[in-house]
Parts: sequence; C-alpha cells; structure tokens
Amino acid sequence: MDITRSTLKRKEHAMMQNAPFGRVVCAMVTPFQADGSIDFKRLESFTDELITSGAQGLLVCGTTGEAPTLSEDERTAQIQCVCNAAASRVPVLANVGSNSTAASVAFAKRIAKFPVDGLMAVVPFYNKPPQEGIYQHFVHIAHASDKPLVLYNIPGRCGINMQAETTLRLAHDVDTIVAIKEASGNIEQIQTIIDNAPAGFSVYSGDDSLTFELAKRGAAGVISTIANIAPARMAHMLVLCEQERFDDAYREHTALLPLMKGLFETANPILVKAALHLLGRSVGGLHLPLIEATPEQKQRLAALLQECGFALQ
Repeated sequence: MDITRSTLKRKEHAMMQNAPFGRVVCAMVTPFQADGSIDFKRLESFTDELITSGAQGLLVCGTTGEAPTLSEDERTAQIQCVCNAAASRVPVLANVGSNSTAASVAFAKRIAKFPVDGLMAVVPFYNKPPQEGIYQHFVHIAHASDKPLVLYNIPGRCGINMQAETTLRLAHDVDTIVAIKEASGNIEQIQTIIDNAPAGFSVYSGDDSLTFELAKRGAAGVISTIANIAPARMAHMLVLCEQERFDDAYREHTALLPLMKGLFETANPILVKAALHLLGRSVGGLHLPLIEATPEQKQRLAALLQECGFALQ
C-alpha cells in the first residue's frame, strides 16, 4: 500500500478514535504461589479488583503477565479463569503471539472456544523478519480465528520495528485486524497510522507515559501497565482528553508521570508487582529470569508511590 499524507488536514487536537476494548485496558500481572504455579484464587479476586477499580478492559498473558515463562496449558487455564471472573463485565483480550507463526496460529485456534473479546499478537521477536514476513505472520494469525486481532509493535523487545506502511496495509487488507498497541515511541510513525487508518481501526498507546500525547492526537486509549495500580486515574485522564479538556488532562498525566516512568526502572513487571505488594495487594513473586526488586529499588518505588498520592500498607 502506498502511503501518502492524510487527505484531511489534522486538527490541532484530533477527535479520539473509538475504543473497542475500552480506553484503559489493563495488561494484567499474573499472580503466583510460592512454588511458582499460578494462584488462580488470587487471579479471580485480582480480576474483580481491576474491574471494580476502573479498568475498562483486560489483557491476559501479555509481557506484564510473564507469558514467555508460562506453558501453553498454563496460559490456556489463565485465559479461561479471567474470562470466567470477568463475566462479560469488560472486554477481555488474550495474547496469542510468539515468534513462531505456526505456534501463534495453533494457540489462537486453541482458545477460540473461550469468550474472549479479541486476540493480541506481537511482532515476531528475535527472528527479525522483513516487513513482508511480519505482514504474512499477522495475516495467518488473523485467519486462524474469527476473533478481532490487535497488533502489537514494540521494537525495544522485538529487535525490529513494524513500519507504518505494514501496519496500515494489514489494517486495510484484513477486516478482523481492528487495532494496534503501538510501543515504538515514534510519534511521527504513530501519527501516520492514526491519520491513515481505515474506519474502525484503533490505535492504543503501548507506553503509559505517552498516553496523554497520543490521546490528544486521536488515539483510542492505552493498554497499560500502571492500570494494575491506578486504572481509575488513567481512565479519568482519558475522559478529560475525550472532552478536549487538555489542560486538566495534562495535570492528571503529570501527577502520575513519575510513577509511570519509575515502574520501568528495571524490567517489567518486576516493579509493578513490587508496587502492588507495597500497596497491600500482593500477587506473589516472579518467574526466572526475572528477579525480585532490590531493597534500593523498593525504597525508591515507595517514595514514588507516596509522591503520586498512594497510601502504603
């Protein structure tokens, strides 16, 4: 597809896109028991906590959920558990992506029986395929299921960027590809996608700290790590953007920005799990190769939580 400048001149503040999975989709952590197995009882209660606290959608088995360290059976059981606990109160997205197209297709077919509202798949990592390979990867996953598919572009983890041309080609060519979680950090690239996407295709921020800027430019919302802690505050900021009250939204954004950045001092989800523990909402430990936060990291995190208005337990 040949990309040209949008035929409509973009307004200073673009109208926000529709948000098919809610404006704030929480990329859920996975609670573990002491032996490293999934704590399904805690997973049920945590799902309920997130929904009642303001999360408008849930993403299961993403990076924040430590999916790369879970077996296929564990991921399947986790998706089923969250769907049951959510009970259709909010949309549920299930991550099916890996760097193997065949494995991603097989897993998408495996969970087709569950009442998930959509699937997500990441750009193939480590393989570093050309853009045509990325295109074919997503086409095959999309054709494996009738569920809506969300693309996920995160060059920092994948080692390769999905270019705007490839994203837009997929958006225009495949009806069931309905959104992208964009975590490239490239504002110009993301704006190109927003300006040239077909009707019904939505762009979600993949970086909490860029949510305000992208919402102001027309993005639908965020698939969020900090929503494990503050879903209502993120939702309120996006409501203000939707109302074009950008000065008020900016104040909400800056009030949370130190924590948004601080949670990524080390590899995610080390510090978001530590933060939940500090707030009295423990979700267990982590799977190697991730390790627990150091005492110094926890001390800095505690100070950030208090600075941003959270009460420690």
